[in-house]
Amino acid sequence: MGYRIMGFGHAQAAWLRGRLAGQVGQGTVEYVALVLLVAGLMAGMVVAGRSLHGNGIDKAVADRIKDTIGTVGAK
Repeated sequence: MGYRIMGFGHAQAAWLRGRLAGQVGQGTVEYVALVLLVAGLMAGMVVAGRSLHGNGIDKAVADRIKDTIGTVGAK
């Protein structure tokens, strides 16, 4: 009788250990991190857009690309 109880207790402890060490919910954590990353990037774009004083961020990016291409072609 004592071995049955010890066996049952061991089986329950092994099940609980596996349940706690599993990766259930890991996908949710990764999606939350991805959403926070995208939100941070969008907030950075808003801050960068406001600091351009009237020029749109699209014009600033286009000008930067043109300048980079111009310096590469000049060498």
